[in-house]
Amino acid sequence: MLRLASASITRAELLSAAGISFIQESLDFDEDSIIATSPKNFVYQATMGKYKVNLARFGCDDFPLLVADTVVTAQGKILRKAKNEADARAILEMQSGSDVAILTCMVYKTPRLELIDISSTHYYFDRFDPEDVERYIQSGEWKGKAGACMVEGFCKPYIRETRGYESTAMGLSVEVLKPFI
Repeated sequence: MLRLASASITRAELLSAAGISFIQESLDFDEDSIIATSPKNFVYQATMGKYKVNLARFGCDDFPLLVADTVVTAQGKILRKAKNEADARAILEMQSGSDVAILTCMVYKTPRLELIDISSTHYYFDRFDPEDVERYIQSGEWKGKAGACMVEGFCKPYIRETRGYESTAMGLSVEVLKPFI
């Protein structure tokens, strides 16, 4: 049993699918305070910020602590969570027909172990159909997703090539975590 310090439904689903028991509770961290020029630096700072506030509140003595953050990048830009429909359209347009990297950083902390991992998955997308984009925008499924990206959903039919784990792109590198549980 571990404590997932994340409100992400997708991360919870990944742990459940991997057969890892957990409780889910988390304190927020203000990612808008982060100043970073590279996606790797941003995702690391966001994860460490979340880690510090959650470790201070929950510790890791009763349950190991798991914290993660994910960032999407395309055309050399960090693509954050879309703030509104127009932002989501612009972010998806940058990904359409592009090489997209999704980076996930996680910290797994027990009283005897601290695992810090940054993994990436690269997708090469075909051009998105504008009507599909509009349906996706109207569905609201993009809300709360890094880069408005759902590789397990909207983006799936457009994937031309993948390098890396799908779980990393979905927000938690389960394949890296599992040996340490």
